[in-house]
Amino acid sequence: MSVGESWNAYRPSKAIWFWSCVGAAVLTMIVGFSWGGWVTGGTAAKQAQAAGQHAAAQLAANICVNRFLKAPDAAAKLAEFKKVDSWKRDSFVSDGGWVTFAKMDKPVSGAAELCADQLASAEAPLAADATGTAPQQESVN
Repeated sequence: MSVGESWNAYRPSKAIWFWSCVGAAVLTMIVGFSWGGWVTGGTAAKQAQAAGQHAAAQLAANICVNRFLKAPDAAAKLAEFKKVDSWKRDSFVSDGGWVTFAKMDKPVSGAAELCADQLASAEAPLAADATGTAPQQESVN
């Protein structure tokens, strides 16, 4: 009997079918959780919570930068900010109250670090005129 004939004549038992199905299911789960990006419900909830907190911190940081740069003494504060050691800048922002909003007892978690990072690369704002508006920069055509 040749290999091809033996292959065609083979009839697996119910136990072989059962364990083959179990093995395929286990292998599918291993591949799915390891490389397929599958997560459990608990992990998905933790990831959603972390994403929400990061989004809130990012929004608060953007508001912080805007409030910082729109303040009347923004140029002086920015110069003072840039003199502070880099590892203390988040404390400077937090202590200044730029990441603590109305009806909040404490700053938004993570916002001070993000705000400090954005302010570190910010340029000094243009001085406002008597009307309270910044002068327009001329564009070169």
